[in-house]
Amino acid sequence: MPTEPLTLATRNAATFWTAVGEARGYALVRRPGFLAVSGDERAGLRVLTLVPDLSGAELSELIALARDQRGGRVVVEDAYGTVDMSALGLGARQLPVMIRYPGGPRPEPALKVEQATSLDGLRVAERIVVDGFALEHFQPYQPGVVFPEAILDRVELFVAAIDDQPAGACLAIQDDETVGLYWVTTMPQHRSRGVARAIMHSMLRRYDTLPMTLTASRLGRPLYESLGFEKIVDATWWA
Repeated sequence: MPTEPLTLATRNAATFWTAVGEARGYALVRRPGFLAVSGDERAGLRVLTLVPDLSGAELSELIALARDQRGGRVVVEDAYGTVDMSALGLGARQLPVMIRYPGGPRPEPALKVEQATSLDGLRVAERIVVDGFALEHFQPYQPGVVFPEAILDRVELFVAAIDDQPAGACLAIQDDETVGLYWVTTMPQHRSRGVARAIMHSMLRRYDTLPMTLTASRLGRPLYESLGFEKIVDATWWA
């Protein structure tokens, strides 16, 4: 029986954050119902719910983890609408989790998109993500903080260029059943020039044998829908 789309997405997200956490040397808390990645003062605590109905004990542990780091940054990605973190002072927003199954059109990218396999390429991708997403908690930018060199062995990074100038980036991670895309972003000075579309075209051509999942921003969703992605659910992000 095929795996449910939301299960594919949450399992891949757990694989991704495990890889990032391990590369950064963060502590991981794994439970059947959730994954928690406990980072430093800037990264804070990130929790992903993995089942639609956490047990009372699991929910209590999740809340305790968030409370312990309430003075720092806390993000809870709840794709199942399981938890209410408002009592801890966290606010909620909705982001669509999306999936695309293999077999649709795979256009040729209009821009050069290459995998970053060297340390120099890693630093280019890292800078694009930090600045493109305006990750305030990682500013001022310091090389190797967001993407340590060890991450090259755990995820695949890609950089798009306009006239040989780095313009956009994304990360991909593949597990047994799906490939997930993360931090698809364009540098501010290159927006509205087809960078994200070129990145997505490249990803579709590279990974078309597996379902592809991602969490979309409000601005990015129309692009993904035009490429055959469908919404699975609106996940709640507490922060």
